[in-house]
Amino acid sequence: MPQCTRLMTANTTDDILFILNRLFYNHFGLHPEQTLSLPGAGSNRLYFRLYAADITCIGSFNPDPREHLAFLKLSEHFLKKNLSVPQVLAKDTEKGICLIEDLGDTDLLDFISRQRDETDLNHLRYKYYCTVLEHLVRFQLIGGSDLDYSSLPVPEFKGNEMLWDLNYFKYYFLKPSRILFDESALDRDFRKLTEYLAEEKTLGFMYRDFQARNIMVKSDKLYFIDFQGGRLGPLQYDVASLLFQVKAGLSKSLRSQLFDYYLSQLRKHLEFDETSFINRFDGYILLRMLQVMGAYGFRGWFEHKPHFLESINLLNPNLKHLLESTGVIGRLPELERIINKISELVMNNSLNQKTELTVSINSFSYRRGIPYDQTGHGGGFVFDCRLLSNPGLQECFKSLSGLDSEVKEFLSGQPTVQAFVELVTEMVMQSVKSYQKAHYTDLQVSFGCTGGQHRSVYCAQALADELTKSGIKIKVTHHELNNK
Repeated sequence: MPQCTRLMTANTTDDILFILNRLFYNHFGLHPEQTLSLPGAGSNRLYFRLYAADITCIGSFNPDPREHLAFLKLSEHFLKKNLSVPQVLAKDTEKGICLIEDLGDTDLLDFISRQRDETDLNHLRYKYYCTVLEHLVRFQLIGGSDLDYSSLPVPEFKGNEMLWDLNYFKYYFLKPSRILFDESALDRDFRKLTEYLAEEKTLGFMYRDFQARNIMVKSDKLYFIDFQGGRLGPLQYDVASLLFQVKAGLSKSLRSQLFDYYLSQLRKHLEFDETSFINRFDGYILLRMLQVMGAYGFRGWFEHKPHFLESINLLNPNLKHLLESTGVIGRLPELERIINKISELVMNNSLNQKTELTVSINSFSYRRGIPYDQTGHGGGFVFDCRLLSNPGLQECFKSLSGLDSEVKEFLSGQPTVQAFVELVTEMVMQSVKSYQKAHYTDLQVSFGCTGGQHRSVYCAQALADELTKSGIKIKVTHHELNNK
């Protein structure tokens, strides 16, 4: 693994926004008038959209220093090769923060879905996916030329890296699903699969997560993002990622046509053993599918992000393709049996395990900012307690908090405070019932006041007490009290 200087990353959202503001001013000569947090996906990276006058750009924070440096390096390299990636406008390398060209919010799946008035949606898909595959060949061969892979976090996708993906599936999807399996037999199948796939000689830049959600459409032009996990690897992997993306829902015949088109483009640039290349394609489809299932399990069952679990029910067409193929799966008996079982459970909607709802309740100080939702759910409530009677203005209460009996007695005697708590509790309870019905796993409720010591703490604890009476699982964090 290459050595990399450890970066001094930003510690809080306030730190990140301060640095983004500075970068924006240094680049554009203006302070941003508005900064909006953007929803995340499957990573720990944070994204923001910054506005000033008619200017917009994206602010990015990556807590992983190696990934951040890889993104900057690959961006510069790809732009020199005239590949269609966003420009990095400004950067703070030490903090893991940069400003990126704003490509809007329309990815390839969104763009195609908006064309539903087309008489032949498959024709539209074929047209755009062919263009994407032309770009992919350029990334793999032109983007991969003169690239110093040794400087990337993972330089090459080889046997050990393949085994890592397979074990990701085993530990984060297969074991939590409670499907019985012979671990020794499965490990033998894993070794056979990786040994077979590692023999592939046709290599280039492997994007790693080449799928439609990472392809943006702006002014009818395609742009490609989220390539920081790239490495030297087999060309088939990215084709499998694109054509067998679960949410894309491409038909079997369309996938076949698109794979043929990809081969036709590859022939223009490269001489390769087509028979060997095609024979191993199903193996890379299998490897990618198992990696995706591992990601669904980890993000859904372990990180409690329900939308990943919802995607499990879309797996079956791809599972069927693997089971019906005459390729590598027939030589992997335990893995074949497991995939048959997964397919059966998906058909019966038995894999999308429901998880108990947890309500995270926070008290905080507006001086330090609203707490970040660590679950990635992004919903919930923020209630402002600053207009309630403030016991902190009285000397006898200054050293106490909303957990102390004297402060609780004072605030409980204020009619406006009690009316506020009752209204908040009623509103939150309605959402709790809706979240439980929808099988959501996390709801965040935050109470803020000036110091985060008295009113917000009291209200947060009052709500927690009411939810506990109803048997609801809660997690309470008093941020300012914890920092003392």
